[in-house]
Amino acid sequence: MTEDDKKRLRLDPDGLLSYEYLANNIATCTPQDLNELVDIMRTVDLSGQFLASAARYLHAIDAEGFSSPVRTLVAATIDKDREHKYLPELLTSLYGADCLEKSVQLCAADDNFRRIYKRLYPEPNKI
Repeated sequence: MTEDDKKRLRLDPDGLLSYEYLANNIATCTPQDLNELVDIMRTVDLSGQFLASAARYLHAIDAEGFSSPVRTLVAATIDKDREHKYLPELLTSLYGADCLEKSVQLCAADDNFRRIYKRLYPEPNKI
């Protein structure tokens, strides 16, 4: 990622340009580039929409290899998605369609799952 790319992406009005850059350049992104891109996305995406999309995208490509940036993207999505538009899909995309049945175990094992779950189901007995 060039300095010009970084400058342009820092001016991204909503995160779409950053997400597109990620999708179009994932094959050539170094770990440092990816970390910088995630930091830029955390700044420019105010709603969490493209943070969530990037997390799902990287998880689908290589869940283990991209586990660190995925965790960072999910944590930022949790902070930004105040209307809970993107959190429900993150649960099933990252943790499986049966994640609600395994919620007790997943809450104990994964802080991001626990945070999403608490936001979506503040009263666990009302699922």
